[in-house]
Amino acid sequence: MKNIRKYYQALIVLLAIGVLLSCRTQSDYTPALIPMPQQVEWNEQLFNLEDSTTCFVQRIVSNLPQVQRHSEEAYALTVSSDSVILEATTETGIFRGLQTIKQLAFELNGRRYLKGCTLVDWPAFAVRGFMQDVGRNFQSIDMLKEQIDVLAAYKFNVFHFHVTENPGWRLESKKYPQLNAAESMTRQKGKYYTQDDFKELVAYCLERKITLIPEFDIPGHSAAFRKAFGFEAMSDPQVQPVLIDLIDELCSLASAEVMPYIHLGTDEVWHNYEEPAPTLLPALVERVTQHHQRKLIVWRPGQHIAEDSVSITQLWSSGGHPKPGHPYLDSRLNYLNHLDPLAGIPQLYFERINGAEHGDSLRLGGILCCWNDNNVNDAYAILKKNPVYPGILTYSETSWTGQKQVLGEKYLAKLPEKGSSLFNEFCEFEDRLIQHRDRYFEGKPFPYVRQTSIEWEVLGPINNQGNVDEQFSVEKALQDNYLIDSVAYGWRGPFIGGTIHLNHFFGYPSYFPKKEGTYYARTAIWSPKEQTVGAWIGFHDWSRSGGRRGGPFPQDGEWHNTHPKVWLNGELVAPPKWNNPGLESNTEEIPFTDENYFFRKPSSILLKKGWNEVLLKIPVKKETWKRMFTFVPILEKDGTAMEVEGLEYSTEIEK
Repeated sequence: MKNIRKYYQALIVLLAIGVLLSCRTQSDYTPALIPMPQQVEWNEQLFNLEDSTTCFVQRIVSNLPQVQRHSEEAYALTVSSDSVILEATTETGIFRGLQTIKQLAFELNGRRYLKGCTLVDWPAFAVRGFMQDVGRNFQSIDMLKEQIDVLAAYKFNVFHFHVTENPGWRLESKKYPQLNAAESMTRQKGKYYTQDDFKELVAYCLERKITLIPEFDIPGHSAAFRKAFGFEAMSDPQVQPVLIDLIDELCSLASAEVMPYIHLGTDEVWHNYEEPAPTLLPALVERVTQHHQRKLIVWRPGQHIAEDSVSITQLWSSGGHPKPGHPYLDSRLNYLNHLDPLAGIPQLYFERINGAEHGDSLRLGGILCCWNDNNVNDAYAILKKNPVYPGILTYSETSWTGQKQVLGEKYLAKLPEKGSSLFNEFCEFEDRLIQHRDRYFEGKPFPYVRQTSIEWEVLGPINNQGNVDEQFSVEKALQDNYLIDSVAYGWRGPFIGGTIHLNHFFGYPSYFPKKEGTYYARTAIWSPKEQTVGAWIGFHDWSRSGGRRGGPFPQDGEWHNTHPKVWLNGELVAPPKWNNPGLESNTEEIPFTDENYFFRKPSSILLKKGWNEVLLKIPVKKETWKRMFTFVPILEKDGTAMEVEGLEYSTEIEK
């Protein structure tokens, strides 16, 4: 009970200093909870946080009858005008409930209240995790703690710490200090976590009811390891005793109770010099599971391990299928480094983790991943140049609540039909997401704005036989239909969203078959006044991994190397003046600075009062990887993109 009182005292301190104040002023509003509880009923009562006569009760109980699964993290909460009663079967459940209580807080007439409710809540999946790759790009302890605080607030329970990679082995070894020498690293040379740093991070997670899972990614991804020891290949007989020593050293830093999982990678062994000796992986499995009594995780697809009957497999690509009889974690659809914010958030929302509504003894859950493979100038750029925080909040909803609909891949690259129940469901989530952006993420990167009101019509593809500069009659006059080279073309739609995938880079169902040619997209924007605003504008977006996929970066005077164009009310909108125009593809070591629409300075556009016509030209080459476009008016407030109030969108354009 001492720890429970400590949680409550900490909560009151947070409320007292105004961290959780809301801009709401209505006593009857419904709080925007993320993740949404499994069962909740609202009432009109308010609990006054400043009234000393009211009662705040937290207690451990033997069971919660209405909880359907994962009772160790479940809780029940009742908030009325005179009391708050939080019950759980464990302190972890109490902690999860306190995160919900924080979101119930709001201000009314200068006083702080909790919204009245009765709820029972539990997670759909046992594992709800987030991974950062600090092997390729080192992140400070403070930066990691910032992310862990967000994970805790949104009921995650795993932090996957990918601590070794080709550019650097980032965990201190006192037995083999050459691993941490600057000479062994190719990025952020000499940057690593001391063993005390690691212990501090494990403890920080533990205090927030999060399990840290460390990963030594071997035998692939091992350039820094091989360089430190002078090994020409992972088949060298000296590799095995060294790695056993390193596993022993790692396991000495935290007990099996505190750190029950060890991840050994095993993925992407592309080269002969990465192939392990036949005894290596079986010996490491035995060391982790038998000697140290930890659970072993490996990537799948990955190296086959002889006689492995104990591993947990983490699925990482469309080729990753569960190993029969083995528990598994799902990371197949959720690489933040490949997702742009506007298309990526619906994808994460409609993902069905493990292909199921909830977990079981084999379907353990999922881990959201941030693989910013490309080099960065500043580590915090990883949070700015990937949709990390909106992605975490969305995955929180998906992994805690569970996706109840059997959707397959239908909505991984597009929104459901406007007006459908699924579309309305996402609109409701989007509203909560935006409220959290405004309430909790001031001063932090949160690249997401409302997009469910934006609609487009699209025409094409017009066969241009590879000539992306060819002009068509669509650019001269707005009509319902066009006859071009004896082929009839008409507008299709409406398609909803700020970003539209014409066809998806991973082959998910989208709006058009994968063909080269020129597309056109149009919409109309109604503005209540003449105003100059910013705009997110982008074409064929760039991933933050794999160098610069999609060919050389565009030259100045172009939006992309396929030569798209943007017209607003008949006038061309000028593209940015690029920092690295014409840069060749696969140039990993030159960091991104302005490549993606959501982290460069927004374009400036003038909206006239009334209706404004937008026309986009979107040529697609055979080699174009991400076939997509984005156009969204925004306002920036302290570096955060916000909606332009009062805008309306329509495809009902007068021709």
